[in-house]
Amino acid sequence: MSFRSMRRTRQELSRAETEDILRRGSTGVLAVHGDDGYPYAVPLNYVYKDGKIYFHCARAGHKFDALLRDDKVSFCVIDKDTVVPDEFATYYKSAVAFGRARLLEGEEAARAVYDLGYKYNPAPDKVRAELAKALPRVACFQIAIDHLTGKQAKGLL
Repeated sequence: MSFRSMRRTRQELSRAETEDILRRGSTGVLAVHGDDGYPYAVPLNYVYKDGKIYFHCARAGHKFDALLRDDKVSFCVIDKDTVVPDEFATYYKSAVAFGRARLLEGEEAARAVYDLGYKYNPAPDKVRAELAKALPRVACFQIAIDHLTGKQAKGLL
């Protein structure tokens, strides 16, 4: 698959800057091929580790069903979003990833859910306790990134 080049190349961020956005972000928006061909975009917590994006969800529902039906996804994180009224604009930085989602099982899922929990509460004992309760009920997915771009507003150049 050939992905489109960014049209406004002056605003394009480097790979390192884009990965920093993924590491820093607390919420991303996952877009999947939803029911009846409609796109379905949903905000979620995630962790970016070793060049991949990890998230969890319930083992039933719109998102879970869509991911099993079609593994192609996109994922967006907004790092900065400052409204500049005098310019009728926002000064933003963002990352957009295209990739394929894969359901993780066993130890691989447990490790990803631990890393996700640790990102939001870096207390290992609390994370392990929550993991013991939650792991049987959740599905964990990994997004292998096929294409990644980052962009910043013109006002930040």
